[in-house]
Amino acid sequence: MISINKFELENGLRVIVHKDTTTPIVAFNILYDVGARDENENKTGFAHLFEHLMFGGSENIPNYDSELQKTGGENNAFTTNNVTNYYLTLPKQNLETAFWLESDRMLALDFSEEKLRIQKNVVIEEYKQRYLNQPYGDVWLLLRPLAYKVHPYKWATIGKNISHIENADLNDVKSFFYHHYAPNNAIISVAGDVNIPEIERLANKWFGKIERRDIPLRNLPVEPEQTSANFLEVKRNVPFDAIYKAFHMCDRKHKDFYATDLISDLLSNGRSSRLNQSLIKEKKMFSEVNAYITGDIDNGLFIVTGKLMKGIKMKDAEHAINEELNKLRTEIVPDNELNKIKNKIESMHVFSEISVLNKAMNLAQHELLGDAKNINKEVEKYRLADAFQIHKIANKLFRSENSSTLYYKSAQ
Repeated sequence: MISINKFELENGLRVIVHKDTTTPIVAFNILYDVGARDENENKTGFAHLFEHLMFGGSENIPNYDSELQKTGGENNAFTTNNVTNYYLTLPKQNLETAFWLESDRMLALDFSEEKLRIQKNVVIEEYKQRYLNQPYGDVWLLLRPLAYKVHPYKWATIGKNISHIENADLNDVKSFFYHHYAPNNAIISVAGDVNIPEIERLANKWFGKIERRDIPLRNLPVEPEQTSANFLEVKRNVPFDAIYKAFHMCDRKHKDFYATDLISDLLSNGRSSRLNQSLIKEKKMFSEVNAYITGDIDNGLFIVTGKLMKGIKMKDAEHAINEELNKLRTEIVPDNELNKIKNKIESMHVFSEISVLNKAMNLAQHELLGDAKNINKEVEKYRLADAFQIHKIANKLFRSENSSTLYYKSAQ
């Protein structure tokens, strides 16, 4: 059970505190409720661009990294289609440095043409290296618009097109910042051997005077139910053929989320999982195969991927995958198999709570979803999912008309 204290500043900033006396390290996490889904379709990649710009210095702190390193701290960040998250760890005696650094970035990011040019070049190079010039790197640039036709999940966090970043100007960037990076659009979580009244004092001292900002009302288009299968075939300079199948699934807050996640684990969590046993060990059709969920705040995707062994035909590989998926539609999962997966999830959850950084990040995510205290109900929700619920969800999920299939063929 994770102990949780919460408070909110007058400017709308939410703060979550977890006291953990087992470590001298404190984790400080700040989550902004902005991701790629909040971008203009003609100006994408901005949330990810800001992940880089936020490390370019603020008006009172020209070099974020050097100031943090002086305290023995480390930091990083990530952007998804749903959120942008910054996190750092440092010795507890230097915790105020984290409040100082992050408040100045929120208050007064240092915008300049030169800094924008530098970070645009960094992102453009990342786009080329990770998405265009890396084997299988462009999969999500292909799969997202194949599966989504309306919702902004149809583009990746890097952006729809490299030109969107190339053409980003300072006015666009400033507007995006001041409409999303604000106390009333952020959640801070602190985990470690901390004093709760001291956290309240520091939060008020460093963030309390930052004014609320005008956050646009999120009114995203709802993806219509898919009524026919989508298909795309491409050839690339990769060593092995690969297949990617995406099925529309529920959102992160839906009552069926936990059972759907269990389905992905039944299929590919560990060597004894169904896809590994059948398609790798027995049939020897794939060198690797995986099933996972995107876990998005809005309706997400259930993904099945595999790299084919040489000589295996794509149609045969897809048929083999579909056979395993259909077993979940026609057969009830045995209790011992389901309990084994639930036990794995529980153990993973327990191990994840050892790290104060994991706890800080997870607490912020749960607060965004509704209430940080729900972190203590996660295991119970997985435990409550039963085989009949899984059977029902599989029947809805693994329909041909709900699928988007990408044949990613080797041109070698």
